Amino acid sequence: MAAQLVTTAAELREASGRLLAQKGGRSQGLVPTMGALHEGHARLARTAVEQNDVVVASIFVNPLQFGDAADLDRYPRTLDADLALLEEQGVDLVFAPSVDEVYPGGEPLVRVTAGALGEKWEGASRPGHFDGALTVVAKLLHYGIPGAGLPATGAFVSGGGGGLPAYRAYFGQKDAQQLALVRRMVADLSFPVDIVAVPTVRSEDGLALSSRNRFLSDEEREAALVLSRALRLLAERATAHQPLDLESAQDMVESQPLVGVDYFDVVDPRSLEPLAENCRKVPFRGEGLAIIAAKVGPVRLIDNVPLGS
Repeated sequence: MAAQLVTTAAELREASGRLLAQKGGRSQGLVPTMGALHEGHARLARTAVEQNDVVVASIFVNPLQFGDAADLDRYPRTLDADLALLEEQGVDLVFAPSVDEVYPGGEPLVRVTAGALGEKWEGASRPGHFDGALTVVAKLLHYGIPGAGLPATGAFVSGGGGGLPAYRAYFGQKDAQQLALVRRMVADLSFPVDIVAVPTVRSEDGLALSSRNRFLSDEEREAALVLSRALRLLAERATAHQPLDLESAQDMVESQPLVGVDYFDVVDPRSLEPLAENCRKVPFRGEGLAIIAAKVGPVRLIDNVPLGS
C-alpha cells in the first residue's frame, strides 16, 4: 500500500486513528527525521514496521536546531526521494508539516531545555542545538500519539496497557547524545512512549551514514574513514579487556591532515561523563561509549561505538 502524505497534525491524528481501526492495530511507531534520507533512516523505518501495526515517519527540517541560517538553507530537501524510500520500507504515513504548522505564530517562547547534559560535547560546539532538537522532538512525539478513532479519555501508555495501543519512537544510535537526551526527556517528563535505539548503519568501508557525507570530496571521504577505524580499535581493545589507550587512537586520527578533531573520548552511555580511569592503563571492564566529532575539510562529522557489555 502506498504511503499517505499528510501535512497537518489534524490530518495525522485522523489518518493514524483510521488505519489503526482498519488494521485492528495494537501498536504505532514514529520515526522522526529531517529528510535527506539514506539507508540509516531506512533501517529505522524497517525496524518500526517490523515492530508495529501502523508506522508514521516525519520529515521536518527544524529551524531551531540551526545556529547559522546558511546551514539551514543548505540542508538538502529531497521530499520525493524521501517518500519513495519510506514507502519501500512499508511506512504507512509520512507527516511533512510546514514551519507554520509546527510553530504557529513564529518561534516558540517556551522551549524544552536540555540542561547540563546538553551543554557538553555536541552542545558545547553547537550552543542551543539540543534545546531546539528536544523542543521539536517533544512536539513530534505528541503529534505521533495514536489518534482519532481511539478512546478520547485517559492517557495513552507505553506498552499498550489498558487496551490502548503501544507507542514507540525510533532514533539512531549514531546521534548518541541526542538519543540520551530524548530518553531523559521522556523519563523526566513522563511522555507516553517507548524510545527504541537502532544501531548505526555504515557503508562497506566503515563510514557512518550521514546526510552530510554528500558534501565530502573523494579525498575527504577517504580521510574520514580514520574516524571509524579509531573507534573500531577502541572497541577491539574493550572486547579483549585491554587498556583502551585513548591517546594512541587519538594520535591515529590526528595523523590525518584533512581531519581536525573537536572531541574524542570514552563516556558513560547514560550520563555522557568521561570514563577517564578506563581510557589509559587499566584493563577495560563494564560498558562505555566511545564518541568522536571532527571536521573533515569543511564538513563536521560525528560517530560513536558502544564498548563492552
